[in-house]
Amino acid sequence: MARSTFVYVTYIRTTPEKLWSALTDAQFMKQYWFGMHCECQWTAGSPWKLVSETGQVLDAGDIIEAEPPRRLVIRWRHQNKPEFKAEGDSRCTMELEPVGAAVKLSITHSIERDSSKLIEAVSGGWPKILSNLKSLLETGSAVLADPYPAATARAG
Repeated sequence: MARSTFVYVTYIRTTPEKLWSALTDAQFMKQYWFGMHCECQWTAGSPWKLVSETGQVLDAGDIIEAEPPRRLVIRWRHQNKPEFKAEGDSRCTMELEPVGAAVKLSITHSIERDSSKLIEAVSGGWPKILSNLKSLLETGSAVLADPYPAATARAG
C-alpha cells in the first residue's frame, strides 16, 4: 500500500529534557498548541488524546513508544471530521537529538494510504505548532496567536 508522509525538522535552542517536557506537559502545551493539550501518561501502551479548549477530543490513540527524552511514537486517529477518521490510524514519530546548544526535533507523521487528507491537513498544522514551540522555548512567547489568521492587506 502507498504511504502518505509529512516530515518536519527544526532546531531549537534548548535541552532534550526541556523539549521533552514541553512536548508532554499539558499546561505548557496549551501555550504553543493554540489552547489544545494532550492527555496521556506518556508511557508505551497508555491511551493518548488531543483535547480542544472546549474539551472536545479531536484526536485519540495510544503511545507506541516512549523513550524520554529522545523518542515518542503515537498511534493517532482523528475523531472530529468523518473523512479524516475514515482514513484510519496514522503514526506520529517525534525524535529529539542534541546538536551543540540545540536539539534537532524531527516529526514524521504518516499513514498507510495514498493521498491522505489527514496528512495534508497536519502538514499545514505542524509548522505553525512547532514554530510556536520553538519561539516559546527560545524567547518566552509564541509567535502565532491564531492557527488560521485572517489575511492581512499589505500597504502599497
